[in-house]
Amino acid sequence: MSEKTSKSTSGAPVSVPAKGIQPGKPFHDLAKWATKAPEGEHLISTAFGDKVKEDLKFVHNEPGVHKPDPILVADNVTRRFGGMTAVNVKHFEIERHGITALIGPNGAGKTTFFNLMTGFDAPNTGAWRFDGKDLAHVHPEQVARMGMVRTFQLTKVMSRLTVLDNMLLGAPVQPGEGLFRALVPGLWKKQEKANVEKAEALLERFLLIKKKDDFAGSLSGGQRKLLEMARALMSDPQLVMLDEPMAGVNPALKQSLLDHILSLREEGTTVLFVEHDINMVRHIADWVTVMAEGKIVAEGQPKSVMNDPAVIDAYLGAHANIDLGDDSVMDLKESEEH
Repeated sequence: MSEKTSKSTSGAPVSVPAKGIQPGKPFHDLAKWATKAPEGEHLISTAFGDKVKEDLKFVHNEPGVHKPDPILVADNVTRRFGGMTAVNVKHFEIERHGITALIGPNGAGKTTFFNLMTGFDAPNTGAWRFDGKDLAHVHPEQVARMGMVRTFQLTKVMSRLTVLDNMLLGAPVQPGEGLFRALVPGLWKKQEKANVEKAEALLERFLLIKKKDDFAGSLSGGQRKLLEMARALMSDPQLVMLDEPMAGVNPALKQSLLDHILSLREEGTTVLFVEHDINMVRHIADWVTVMAEGKIVAEGQPKSVMNDPAVIDAYLGAHANIDLGDDSVMDLKESEEH
């Protein structure tokens, strides 16, 4: 794998691997970028993680705060369904190369916000920019070509295609798709071979290589999640948006999936994910943004956000600090309703 030189926060040169999955390079080598190195070995690089940690160290923990190096910026984004406002985000930024968690109770507007940012839904108001480019009125496939891809809470795999064919759908360069070019194999065979090699390398990485010739419809719910994440990486995106990546995944695979996400950062990829597993959020997130009732109610480092009264109220309600075994709580709640 080729390397490039960066600098750590101390100013010393650090070798970081070139971006992208390299065919023939087993993922167990990449996984050493995660939090724990194998016995007797050292971490390859935490250059991007160190940079993000240093950059966010002096950022105030408050909703809508500005970041030192944002890759996605949204302003005054609203989405209404009839009389209900699902999203009402005044200002939102994601730090480049960081892992940002978007958390909140069910119905907070997180998935709707994802849909708006990626072109799958249109807002009533607002503007947003990805890497300095305006994304208003940009179609989802164009958003993906620009380097921002997403996965879905309910997986979108092609059940009657093989796992490998599902992967090849995510390849950005497909010269054989045209009618006339398809008749001349010399124009597309080399690229097709490269796409297959890359797809197989990703399937190896996500422990799905033995399933490559199976129909995607035969996979378990957790395996479909892994397939969708692997397919999203076929285009070497700058920003990956994961909608509840742990939902339906076998607990035995969760640590592996955590390592996948951490290694994405060390390849130079920015990650934004929606998740309800707070332990996972604490473990891997550099920054946490909390949504409730369509609004951003808190932002900050994971430890500080978990102790924020607004977050506790959003998840548990105003009586989170009261003994729920006390009958007086029910009397108080009934009096408030009347």
